[in-house]
Amino acid sequence: MSEELKQTALYDSHLSLNARMVPFAGWMMPVQYSGILNEVRSVRTNGGIFDVSHMGRLYISGTEATQLLDWLLTGHIAKLKPGRARYSLMCNEAGGVIDDTVTYRLSENKYLLICNASNRSAVTDWINWWIKNKYSSTQIEDATLNTSMIAVQGPYAASLMDSLCLEPPSSLKFFSSMDNNINGKDIFIGRTGYTGEDGFEIVVDSLNAPTIWNTLVENGMVPCGLGSRDILRLEASLPLHGSDITPEISPLEAGLNRFVKLDKDFVGSDILKTQDANGVAKKLIGLIVQGRNLPRHNYSINSNGAVVGIVTSGAYSPTLDRNIAMGYVSPEHSTPLMKLEVDIRGRIAEAEVTALPFYSRKRD
Repeated sequence: MSEELKQTALYDSHLSLNARMVPFAGWMMPVQYSGILNEVRSVRTNGGIFDVSHMGRLYISGTEATQLLDWLLTGHIAKLKPGRARYSLMCNEAGGVIDDTVTYRLSENKYLLICNASNRSAVTDWINWWIKNKYSSTQIEDATLNTSMIAVQGPYAASLMDSLCLEPPSSLKFFSSMDNNINGKDIFIGRTGYTGEDGFEIVVDSLNAPTIWNTLVENGMVPCGLGSRDILRLEASLPLHGSDITPEISPLEAGLNRFVKLDKDFVGSDILKTQDANGVAKKLIGLIVQGRNLPRHNYSINSNGAVVGIVTSGAYSPTLDRNIAMGYVSPEHSTPLMKLEVDIRGRIAEAEVTALPFYSRKRD
């Protein structure tokens, strides 16, 4: 018998807004409210909110917490100052990606690690193995089930949050954090997101989550589901674990070199240093796909009729008004403007390699 699906603290709020609920990574989550394309446009032009409470929230603390995370993650955690955050990869010993994470340094010896919902058990088990075998002066607390997380994303996210919070979140640099308060409710807020827009991610006690969510809706933020979040992150060329990155794919193959600090040692670093020196066997590329049929995960990428790769993510982009995809090909087929094809259930669609990201927001 399968495990019963979990519900976030905002489940009833989603039902009251007529959300379409679907199973996702062991949770019942909203896939859409007013419509996926409308929600994408709302985030790009104004602002939207997402229930991302299904994502893992792990507090790592102790005198060896920094050494542990610096060993497990590809980024420089030891150089991270309190109040700052860092996107990093957690790799296995073969250099494959166990998960991609955001790490907040809360104080000298305490961190908050955000991981993907489907990988929470794997990440927790991996951390606990290293605590048991090497970094015994470290503690881990899984706060996923007694806290909630809400993402506020879009060009008006900062001004709205300034109007609601006790202290102005717009004062935060990107990938910085602060403790704050909305309507008397304590929150932790980071200037991060997964949409390509400016925005914030709020961690709050689950008892107070509906109040925060309702306040944001009442002040003009459009409720958005997993469907629009997937398109938004694809337009911004942000990888999805389980599709674009997996335990069998290295960060260098995925083009995430800037998040891999090879001037230090970490789990899998020997493999990645070899790849860096010798080159990778496959590369993640972007494709603009012609025609009306959508490119999907696992569709083959061809060159002159021969299979040269595979699509990992694909969708119609309402922002760009074209079909886009990411996928892996051999390096000789990764040059921008190169002509390739995608086999869409027997229909051959012309495609062109393009530089990533597909979409970048305008900076002030």
